[in-house]
Amino acid sequence: MSAACFGAMGIFGKLAYTANVAPGALLLVRFSVAAAVLSTLLVIRPELRDDRQRRSTPTGPRRTPLRVLATAVGLGAVGYAMQACLYFAALERMDASLLSLVFYTYPLLVTLTAALLGRDRLTHGRCLALVIASSGTVLVLLGTGGADFQPQGVALAFGAAVTYTGYILIADTVVHRLPPVLLSALVMAGAALTMAARALVTGGVSFSFGLAGWFWLVCISLVSTVAAMLTFFVGLRRSGPATAAVLSTFEPVVTTALAALTLGEFLTPAQFAGGLLVLFSVVLVVKPARMRQRPPAASAAQSRTSTTLHHRTRWSPPELRNPIALRVAREPVTVTKGRPL
Repeated sequence: MSAACFGAMGIFGKLAYTANVAPGALLLVRFSVAAAVLSTLLVIRPELRDDRQRRSTPTGPRRTPLRVLATAVGLGAVGYAMQACLYFAALERMDASLLSLVFYTYPLLVTLTAALLGRDRLTHGRCLALVIASSGTVLVLLGTGGADFQPQGVALAFGAAVTYTGYILIADTVVHRLPPVLLSALVMAGAALTMAARALVTGGVSFSFGLAGWFWLVCISLVSTVAAMLTFFVGLRRSGPATAAVLSTFEPVVTTALAALTLGEFLTPAQFAGGLLVLFSVVLVVKPARMRQRPPAASAAQSRTSTTLHHRTRWSPPELRNPIALRVAREPVTVTKGRPL
């Protein structure tokens, strides 16, 4: 779902540009609205600020360290804001399909970097899925045709990919220590502060666009930011950075499909084949992950059962350990030739 929401952002962005929305105004409104919506959600539902895994401890409720909160704000103020600025700056200078092709090299960068740092395993299945997904993405994007090569735009797009790689790897260190809604709110607040400071330094932004522009900004804020961020952090917590990065290659497929529906661009045979390859790579990643998750759950249940039985056997009186022995012990025993009957 996160990939689908993020994949729609390119379409919303193009439609916002046609409504005379400048990139600076787009980013400022996007992050501000997202931060306001997430903060309101936290006020309305306070339980979203607590993580069930962190709620109960022997010494009482566990407090989140300020370092973790500062890291979350820094993710938005530095990582996410920089990535967004580079991405939309590249979008002004190059074709959207070529931009997506360059930017979606980040799954490969995340997978390789996580493996080099020893934070994830580069299994044969993930390598195969990554190769298939990358090949499918190339087919999907090259099938559009007519992409103009702009060196400055390519450099900005690759810079956005590198920045997003660092963002994902750093987010993986705090995603297990903060609830998804709280983490998303802090990231969006940090990004909004950065864009507000940028607007003050550059002399402000212009909001002289019509209702159509505001409509597409709301779509970007709610669909491609709030919903996309929440589902991304939930998926990152459950799957890890490498799997999340490979599954994110589904985004350009969504972008191409939406472009066909909204902009009249229909899928070519090469794009259709590439979409099938990306979907197949998703199956390769998800199916082994589910198979790996089942045995630990069964073993954990068996471990709890064996621990309970061991506890009862060790500390219970002899007659409570074996009900049959209790019944036999209460019955009269007759001894004949040294053998109980």
